[in-house]
Amino acid sequence: MKGNISIEIFDVIDTSAVFAELSHPQSGGICVFVGAVREFTDNEEVLSLEFETYKVMALKEMNKIALEAIEKWNLNKVVIRHAVGPKNVEEPVVVVGASSAHRDACFKACRYLIDTLKERVPIWKKEIFKNKSVWVSAHP
Repeated sequence: MKGNISIEIFDVIDTSAVFAELSHPQSGGICVFVGAVREFTDNEEVLSLEFETYKVMALKEMNKIALEAIEKWNLNKVVIRHAVGPKNVEEPVVVVGASSAHRDACFKACRYLIDTLKERVPIWKKEIFKNKSVWVSAHP
């Protein structure tokens, strides 16, 4: 089946399940990007991040982005996952992936999926530091 889509918003992301979801008999290339909480932002130690979303709208927009990628790169499967709630350093917060007949398409699609998700999907991020917290993501 061409263009199978799997999108979700979870409290915890299981990155190990993504390969199985993207596997397809006609896919010679599978590309996955995992975004995680990093320890420092602008030389300031990050204790954790917190994510909020308008889930119905976020899922709708994630589906549109997946369909755009399928159309543009003739993908076999697309996975988009984003976490909500508090997340600690090294914890995964977003996973996007694409599978296609050839590697070039899935590499390009994966980059498009993460960049477009960050631009358009209503998910907001708060960085928690030792002495302050800052909302970094404006409304798309």
